[in-house]
Amino acid sequence: MADTAIRELQQAVRIDLGAGVVLEGDLDIPAAAIGLVLFAHGSGSSRHSLRNRAVAAALREVGLGTLLMDLLTPEEEEIDLRTRRLRFDIPLLAGRLVGAADWLSREPSTAGLPIGCFGASTGGGAALVAAARRPDLIHAVVSRGGRPDLAGDDLALVEAPTLLVVGGHDDQVIELNRWACLRLAAPCELRIVPGATHLFEEPGALELVAQLAAAWFVRHLGGRTEDPGPVAR
Repeated sequence: MADTAIRELQQAVRIDLGAGVVLEGDLDIPAAAIGLVLFAHGSGSSRHSLRNRAVAAALREVGLGTLLMDLLTPEEEEIDLRTRRLRFDIPLLAGRLVGAADWLSREPSTAGLPIGCFGASTGGGAALVAAARRPDLIHAVVSRGGRPDLAGDDLALVEAPTLLVVGGHDDQVIELNRWACLRLAAPCELRIVPGATHLFEEPGALELVAQLAAAWFVRHLGGRTEDPGPVAR
């Protein structure tokens, strides 16, 4: 359990990972936070993702801090816009998440907070690989419309309880998530949001994702049981 003396904090951060890699992020910690969620955005997105920012706002309402960060440098973003290659480089993206988790564990303002990871699209696979590499730091994972299958053999090494949330009309991704859930060593739940497509653009769909994620992280980071609201089937 995090120290209840933790104070509210909201600031832009620069995370120096060494070797000339510095990543931009937005760190937001509510007062008396019970945990912190590191976001891994999806293909071609950034820390400015409106969907991830909406989920992050909901997490802060239940006492969870959030770090939304760019996984690529500005120079790498330019390369990726041309090639679309780096957004699928799961080892690279996972390494960035590991670096960010290590940074959070050292920073005085966040060192006492248990860490979870929320991944969207390809970020779901990267989040699981990061959890496999840092089981001592990453204690819960939620994937939204993610590609956990991209974690490959690392699925068997994940210890963090994992929630996979997929839209009911996202048929191919549902099957990939079912495949991954069966191969995860950690406790895994697959929740399907009825009527939702890949981006959860339907009315109420993203709000339900946020409710499910908040309940999962509060349970596994804060040690409390929260009612996630309507159950997705």
